[in-house]
Amino acid sequence: MPIQIGDSLPNFTAFKQDGTTFTSQHIQNKPVVIYFYPKDNTPGCTTQACSFRDAYQDFQDLGAEVIGVSGDSIQSHQGFQQKYKLPFVLLSDENRKLRKLFGVPTALFGLIPGRVTYVFNASGTCIYIFDSLSARDHISKALIALKSKK
Repeated sequence: MPIQIGDSLPNFTAFKQDGTTFTSQHIQNKPVVIYFYPKDNTPGCTTQACSFRDAYQDFQDLGAEVIGVSGDSIQSHQGFQQKYKLPFVLLSDENRKLRKLFGVPTALFGLIPGRVTYVFNASGTCIYIFDSLSARDHISKALIALKSKK
């Protein structure tokens, strides 16, 4: 069943862009924005990642972490992060376990992995979900959700 507003952040483990292990325990007791996107180095996904990068200090000022997740490999994430100087964690979900765990739908008749942003408060409760293939509004909507719950 997909994560819904009011649900708790699920426990998970995945690999970061540097190949180290990341667990949901790393983000306990702080707000977090977890955004799922289709693919590194594509126009929409690059725009979205760079917009999160450009607003990263705003998220940090609210005490929040930003985490990007896609099915790309660790090596792809590493190159993507370095090329665009992304200051946040990218998780590799090659086996799509995280997508399944969160219940991220596919787009365009199942042809494209979905683009969904989840916002969790410091207690680990989901306070906002934004599902749109358009990369444009994810950042502003996540910031509004975090500010409204302060």
